Amino acid sequence: MNALYKQLIRSSVLGTLILVALIFVSAGTLDYWQGWAFVATFVVCSGAYTLYLAKHDPALLKRRTEAGISYEKEPAQKIIIVSLYVAFAPLIVLPPLDHRFRWSNMPWYVPVLGDVLIVLSFYFFYLVSKVNTYAAANVRVEEGQKVISTGLYAYVRHPMYFAALLLVLGIPLALGSWWTLLLVPLFLFILYFRIENEERVLLRDLQGYSEYRQKVRYRVIPGIF
Repeated sequence: MNALYKQLIRSSVLGTLILVALIFVSAGTLDYWQGWAFVATFVVCSGAYTLYLAKHDPALLKRRTEAGISYEKEPAQKIIIVSLYVAFAPLIVLPPLDHRFRWSNMPWYVPVLGDVLIVLSFYFFYLVSKVNTYAAANVRVEEGQKVISTGLYAYVRHPMYFAALLLVLGIPLALGSWWTLLLVPLFLFILYFRIENEERVLLRDLQGYSEYRQKVRYRVIPGIF
């Protein structure tokens, strides 16, 4: 087993333990079926996605693990990544607090719908990965990289962010919190600036991107943005 796979196993186990701790310590109880369903859905989907990359595109798997402030070359992206980290913590912690103090009254089928959105988000991650081996977790253009215009890229220029939005929307619903949906506009705001900066980098460094941008008008959501 190579070093990358050992690192992935360690980070996956540690990440799962942290996720469980954040959710159930905040909830103050283990009697929280929405939390268990979310953890199961997220772990299974992320695990399946990682195994797919390990088997079919190890280079992309490595690119996806190179995430965080230290991997971003653009100063603006470093600030954006910090903002995403700060925003993501309450996205996980607030729903179990909501459950603990009974702030929301959500019917059972809404958390199920939230889990479905999480599954869909990983399905779109998979569809992106099938056609774009350069879909790194940081903003960069590599030597030999080409414009991708097939698959989901025929409809929007940044389908990975569409999948991320489904994930951000799905988490509060899956964990049973109406109030946490108020964080979604914050993520939209942060992602808008990330995409704006990424577009400038791609126009500057990726040959043919200007022509592709004229062909595919929308960035994330067809007909809207």
